[in-house]
Amino acid sequence: MVANYDEVMKLALERGFYFPSCEIYSDAPAGFWEYGPRGVNMKNKFIELWRRELVRRDDMLEIDGCQIMSKSVFVASGHIGNFTDPVIKCRKCGSSFRADRYITEKTGENVLERMAEEEIKALIKKHNLRCPNCNGEFGEVSKFNMMFPVGIGPAAEEAYLRPETCQTIFVDFARVFKTMRGRLPMGIAQVGKSFRNEIAPRQSLLRLREFYQAEIEIFCNPDRLNEMPKFEEVKNTVLRLFDGSSIIEVTAEEAISKGLTPNKLITYYLALLIEFYDKIGIDVKRSRFRNLSVDEKAFYASVAFDFEVETSIGWLELVACNYRSDYDLKGHASTSKQNLEVLDSATQSKVLPHVFELSMGIDRSIYAILEHCYYKDEQHDDRVVLRLKPYLAPILVGILPLMTKDGLDQKARRINSELKYDFDTFYDESGSIGRRYRRLEEIGTPFAVTVDNTTMQDDTVTVRHRDTMQQERINISDLHQYLHKALGRR
Repeated sequence: MVANYDEVMKLALERGFYFPSCEIYSDAPAGFWEYGPRGVNMKNKFIELWRRELVRRDDMLEIDGCQIMSKSVFVASGHIGNFTDPVIKCRKCGSSFRADRYITEKTGENVLERMAEEEIKALIKKHNLRCPNCNGEFGEVSKFNMMFPVGIGPAAEEAYLRPETCQTIFVDFARVFKTMRGRLPMGIAQVGKSFRNEIAPRQSLLRLREFYQAEIEIFCNPDRLNEMPKFEEVKNTVLRLFDGSSIIEVTAEEAISKGLTPNKLITYYLALLIEFYDKIGIDVKRSRFRNLSVDEKAFYASVAFDFEVETSIGWLELVACNYRSDYDLKGHASTSKQNLEVLDSATQSKVLPHVFELSMGIDRSIYAILEHCYYKDEQHDDRVVLRLKPYLAPILVGILPLMTKDGLDQKARRINSELKYDFDTFYDESGSIGRRYRRLEEIGTPFAVTVDNTTMQDDTVTVRHRDTMQQERINISDLHQYLHKALGRR
């Protein structure tokens, strides 16, 4: 039995994955959530897997940029003028709503973010929409800029919290390319927080005002987008492409030949992305790449695919895959009066690189993994199991003495001490052994090691497997190797 949103939320709150920020205060603002011990561990492992499977695979470079940036950066990027959402405000009670989402929810009509104010106003009139809080009339439609302004120093010099992690990559590109002796195509990656003053944040990790992104920007020569030797590694990877009405399953190679994707560079990274999400536990049969229409694309994108997964509350975007052309570097070069062209060693020519990005929402991905891995075993008293991949589980192994007498607890503590520096372990002696198994299963722990009377005789322990509930006897001396193998380590 698969999960729904409420069940995942209940598990997350009760088992320390994540919870609202400042929840003990009545004036705590919406849209801010914090990771608990289990969530932090899982998030860190997610990021490390992202580094291993995407960043290190192609020898990308990683930076860690500032979260506060000058106004000039966002003038150049277009965020000052274009990073807005349509908002409507009740004339009677003053409540504000994001217009496009509110109209879509109430009418079922697909209202786009970039729809003109007059068109939105006409829809409100057509459907006679009123404030859900007081039934008052709505006023004019306006544009709300979602960036957080910051005043720096005594003079309150104008700056902003970054609304996306990529702008630091763009402004640092020339220095990174020079100091690291870069060659096109070159990937630069960054993990960090972004900040957006959302009008109506909701649904925990799904729409936040402060959130984590894992960003990859591929700088490339636009004349060499089909020169990708590594494409051969992924040519048979199956992509699920959504054309607006149905999902088409094709290999990466077929996607290009049928004109469903524009070139090898973009298709290569879409294939890497689906392989990554398959490895972290997303059911890829419930995923798709949605090719965005002209009206749906961000203002900087000429080609855009959203990687989405199906959840109990609908299709959820996890990664924005945008071909940004030379929009960003051209804008920063013009505003800063700096030449950002570089030498492409393959053609021995100067080029202002184009950019293809994979902008990944970490928080949303964590939620999607929890829902896709949540399992209620109806054959065994509705036991709740998080079937997380071992390398993503917050706790890899629980160490459980069968009883706290006859030296079993001391033996179990020694085993825990020997393992905890190499693996995430949890020692538990409280309650019945069955109850302890259940607690471990709910947080996704793949293995439970039980120390019993036989252990005291022959130094073997029982290893119980989370998904099958099967048990096997293992020598204590073999536990390290056993767990390394489970993680795919040598």
